[in-house]
Amino acid sequence: MTQATNNISKLVLATGNLGKISEMQALLKDLNIEVSPQSDFSVLECPEPYFTFIENALAKARHASRITGHPALADDSGLCVTALQGSPGVLSARYACENKHDEKSDSANNAKLLQVLVNEDNRQAYYYCIMVLVRHADDPQPLISEGVWTGEILLEARGDGGFGYDPLFLDDKTGQTAAELSSAIKNRISHRGQALHKLLLKLESIQHD
Repeated sequence: MTQATNNISKLVLATGNLGKISEMQALLKDLNIEVSPQSDFSVLECPEPYFTFIENALAKARHASRITGHPALADDSGLCVTALQGSPGVLSARYACENKHDEKSDSANNAKLLQVLVNEDNRQAYYYCIMVLVRHADDPQPLISEGVWTGEILLEARGDGGFGYDPLFLDDKTGQTAAELSSAIKNRISHRGQALHKLLLKLESIQHD
């Protein structure tokens, strides 16, 4: 692999989720890399037809890289509830949608989760994130990392920050919901923060090869 292939000066974030973009840009701000969301290139959301996080993340990264011509970073993440055998999982963003044309809604997803768990004593859950970076659309050796953030689902929402299931997700170490944590703390301990930290170590390694 040549130095020109290794060095990355521009990186496209393969997501349309504003919450994810904000978190990922904050986590990447100290790198000497220009980071832009795929919307800057008019890239439409990539279909996510797969049943695993890794397949969806890889598809999104390749899609963004192919259209923009730049290296792309994608994540696929979701909430996995033990009592629900890992659901909502890869369907976390569309958990309350009745069909593929329904608009995604955090409030509807949270309401459905509370209803499904209304008589459940086991509230254990974890956020899972897989990150994939491709240096070009046909990269045969994408950089891959993962992160897991354990906690439990509360009986009612707490906190005004974050997005997704954050108001219901109680971190088992701080005793606060993901929506109550400061951005700095959340970015350090979250599933996405963990995955991106591991990915950055790999990226630094190839940048200096």
